[in-house]
Amino acid sequence: MFRQIFNAYKTSFTGLSRETWLLSIVILINRCGYMAVPFMGLYLTQSLHRSISDAGIVISLFGAGAFLGSAAGGKLTDMFGFRPIQILAAIIGGALFLAFSQMSNFTSLCILSFLISFFYDAFRPANFAAVAAYAKPGQETRAYSLNRLATNIGFSFGITIGGLIASFNYRLLFIVDGVVSIFVGIAILLLLPKVKGYRKAVKEKLAGMVVRKPWEDILFIKFLLLTTIFTTCFFLMFRVVPVFFKEEWHINEATIGLILGVNGLLIALLEMVMISKLENKRSPVFYIVTGVVIVGFSFALLMVPKALPIAVGLVSVICFTFGEMFSIPFINTFVIKRSNEFNRGQYAAGYMMCWSVAQVVAPWAGFQIAESYGYNSLFVGISVMLFACAYGYSALNFKEEDTTKALASAE
Repeated sequence: MFRQIFNAYKTSFTGLSRETWLLSIVILINRCGYMAVPFMGLYLTQSLHRSISDAGIVISLFGAGAFLGSAAGGKLTDMFGFRPIQILAAIIGGALFLAFSQMSNFTSLCILSFLISFFYDAFRPANFAAVAAYAKPGQETRAYSLNRLATNIGFSFGITIGGLIASFNYRLLFIVDGVVSIFVGIAILLLLPKVKGYRKAVKEKLAGMVVRKPWEDILFIKFLLLTTIFTTCFFLMFRVVPVFFKEEWHINEATIGLILGVNGLLIALLEMVMISKLENKRSPVFYIVTGVVIVGFSFALLMVPKALPIAVGLVSVICFTFGEMFSIPFINTFVIKRSNEFNRGQYAAGYMMCWSVAQVVAPWAGFQIAESYGYNSLFVGISVMLFACAYGYSALNFKEEDTTKALASAE
């Protein structure tokens, strides 16, 4: 049995390029420092004593910056390449995190929240394109899964340590985040090689060709609309639910960090092997729909009476994690297969903008609904939206002609 488990892990990780591993290590370090944002709502309400509606405004501005940052990052990646965009975004974003830690004025917090997320999310389309560029042919999906694995190991560690730090000093969270982000920018500069002739080769191939833009791809647009609904609900687990745990179920910050940290830990342990077993067994839409339904169920669990709050919270996060592992890898695969080297930055930006819209809408709407109607009303609404979203995915015609062959055609 143990030999079978070992062989399954070995097969999942064998054959990936050195650059893919280096990039994933850098991302792991980056996400280890991603400990401040999940606790931003608690920082604003508990440490700075702002109302939850004020917290919603600041976090929503974080999402607004993310939306514009994703769009700008995708376009700049296609123009200048993924490497310089990653370096500059990481270093500038880190410096802004350090500045945020020293601010208490509400207006300053709003401005910095917007700017931090602009540069943080400009990094993401560039990173998405980098994974594809460094991956060996035919190994793109596993390369993205490894990148996601690194992201979640880092997230699990970061949010767990973040909970411990928050129990002592909230400001220190933003200082650590800033230092780590700057270090990541420097690490990419020193460790990750340029892809020689990458931009030149793309420009030469583009000569005399018309490249389809993401907004001209009707199926992709429908897919993005559904994904925006899904990600909006998804984000509430890491934005509003921590405040719910604290205010309604009276769970302390360190325990909240441990509960949420289970998400990244399970993904680190199970996702690569799970994907290698599931891939090509059923259609991607089956796994996406299944995952979205499970995520909807995880929010429904939060309406259970709080007799055993830590246990119920933990079960909810575990269900949420399995839903995430079923859905997001296959959502990523759809975006990869729908794009190519000529427009991957813009397709990635379109996908990342779903997450950015979610960062704008989720905290503002979530906190407003919770404050006006109560958390149970919020969780009912989330569950219903997710079940409707799952139906929407199932109704999409995923067998429509794959546009990756038509994305760039001769004039």
